[in-house]
Amino acid sequence: MSAQVPIQQIRASAYRIPTETPEADGTLEWNSTTLVVVHIDAGGRTGLGYTYASSAAVAVIHEQLTKALCGRDALDIPGAHLCMQRQVRNIGRSGLAACAISAVDAALWDLKAKQLSLPLAKLLGMTRTSVPVYGSGGFTNYDDARLAAQLAGWVERDGCRWVKMKIGADPTRDLARIKAARAAIGTATLFMDANGALDCKSALELAKAAAHEGVRWFEEPVSSDDLRGLSLVREHAPPGLEIAAGEYSYNLDDVRRMLEAGAVDVQQVDASRCLGITGFLSASALCDAHHIDLSGHCAPSLHLHAACAAPRLRHLEYFFDHVRIEHQLFDGAPRARDGTIAPDLTRPGMGLEFKEPDACQYAV
Repeated sequence: MSAQVPIQQIRASAYRIPTETPEADGTLEWNSTTLVVVHIDAGGRTGLGYTYASSAAVAVIHEQLTKALCGRDALDIPGAHLCMQRQVRNIGRSGLAACAISAVDAALWDLKAKQLSLPLAKLLGMTRTSVPVYGSGGFTNYDDARLAAQLAGWVERDGCRWVKMKIGADPTRDLARIKAARAAIGTATLFMDANGALDCKSALELAKAAAHEGVRWFEEPVSSDDLRGLSLVREHAPPGLEIAAGEYSYNLDDVRRMLEAGAVDVQQVDASRCLGITGFLSASALCDAHHIDLSGHCAPSLHLHAACAAPRLRHLEYFFDHVRIEHQLFDGAPRARDGTIAPDLTRPGMGLEFKEPDACQYAV
């Protein structure tokens, strides 16, 4: 292999995949999920990355990132990462641009590992050979029977030790829904996620009632933008009920501010939003320095190899929509067994291949 591997081409496409049925959480309703897929060609290999974001991310990749990266050394990921952040300065790095960078960064890591004929987990260094996952869904528009069946399925079929449900759309119904979920999952641990739908007082009121029902994780009880509110809920929550947030951290500064505010017991980070695998590993180091556990948010196939390298990682979110999409459209997507997923160390890179013929029906 030559000293440098110039990037020859970057291709990005968007796909809008309908949900099985309409879905809702505490603040939003939706009936489709948009997947943005990136391929990078260099040195006779192709790297694959992706994000879940608006199809507008494709324009950001083609108009902002491609012209900055083509011709650069594909193996120099830190240089490419810095270059991409500078390139989006005037359009705003957070949000859409961060998601676009995340997909390209993941593709660069996949490409580098393939150039070296290594699984990405081996390239990054492995602190574990498999990663615990928790089943996640339990949407607020499900009736109690469907809620119970979905959560019980993760426990019985996939061996998950934890499952998570959505709350907050109708606070008058939340406690009854929690009781229905609790009755369905046996000895597994129940998590709940308000998606920032509540204020501090109502969040604390529900926290006390939910803790009595055995709930042990309260995600985004208030908006993640309200670090003072998160800190207050964390300070006054019942013993044994952990506060989690961080899925909307788009860069290391967002993670740092949340940790320094003492806002969470467990820091969430999403590699499809936080500037990719590079951003995820940087956030992992920051969590390690603060002695706070890390949890990967959604996109389990994208996170898997990097999660094997994160020293304080507790688990990954095995999110219903993303698991369904990744199994449908990516060859090599991992399946949960005994509550864990594991990388296939016989395959280079992230071990994924995009099934473009199967995806074309969803092309935007």
